[in-house]
Amino acid sequence: MISVDTKSQNSNMLLAFLTLTGVIAIVAVVGFFMLRKGPENVQGQAEVNEYRVSSKVPGRILEFRVKEGQSVKAGDTLALLEAPDIHAKLEQARAAEAAAQAQNEKALKGARQEQIQAAYEMWQKAQAGREIAEKSYKRVKNLCDQGVMSAQKLDEVTAQRDAAIATEKAAKAQYDMAKNGADREDKAAAQAMVERAKGAVAEVESYINETYLIAQSDGEVSEIFPKVGELVGTGAPIMNIAIMDDMWITFNVREDLLQGLGMGTEFSAFVPALDKEVRLKVHYMKDLGTYAAWKATKTTGQYDLKTFEVRASLLEKAEGLRPGMSVILEK
Repeated sequence: MISVDTKSQNSNMLLAFLTLTGVIAIVAVVGFFMLRKGPENVQGQAEVNEYRVSSKVPGRILEFRVKEGQSVKAGDTLALLEAPDIHAKLEQARAAEAAAQAQNEKALKGARQEQIQAAYEMWQKAQAGREIAEKSYKRVKNLCDQGVMSAQKLDEVTAQRDAAIATEKAAKAQYDMAKNGADREDKAAAQAMVERAKGAVAEVESYINETYLIAQSDGEVSEIFPKVGELVGTGAPIMNIAIMDDMWITFNVREDLLQGLGMGTEFSAFVPALDKEVRLKVHYMKDLGTYAAWKATKTTGQYDLKTFEVRASLLEKAEGLRPGMSVILEK
């Protein structure tokens, strides 16, 4: 006859077995739903084209006419540079123009004895200047060959020597013209010198115009680099202008998620900052290369999934969309 204790023990074992079976079933069901592959989100961000504002001439920042974040129109003055050496060169060029004009008038009228003597003295002066320039050039070249002087200094004295040689030749021509009398060719040469001097004035004036930094197209000032009073060199970046009308979205997409993202494909993506969807169209795709993130398809690593940069343009303008805002694509 089976005792009461034996029956109770069998009941407890059966209850424990049923409980374990139920727990296993619940874990299996939960695991099935939790481990089931759901949609993947690809995060991108808004980008814009920018152009860099710089100057052809070195100078000191005199004034900024705009601030970071300010919208600008094409033709707006963005900043002013102070370049006193350029203004000095302009005065020199204007003086050279006046001298050339005077020489031209003299060629047209004919030279007096006093003018012939003056032309000779100018030639002698130019000759002395050329000799000094050549000596300076030789000294600097020797120092440059020894590594004591910079190549830039050699370029400067070379230019000064060449200028002195040209000045001497011009002075000599003026003297010969005064001495021999101005004929048709001499008059043409004098007029050519006037035109050359006018060209030099126009060149320096163009440099002065470069001290006014002008916006080339509509946009928004995204960043200003120097401060007022700082020196900037030729071509040094002064500010960036973002072209807000030229905006696109860029995604880094693993190649197993590229399905449905071919060239020209239109799709929708969500902008969390605006809490709305935008319509996009793919216009650019490129492999990011071996440096980009990749993923092995199997633990044995039979082949790797590379990452592609996908750029998509906005099919319609999205009010409030700013560069850097996240854009979510659900795959």
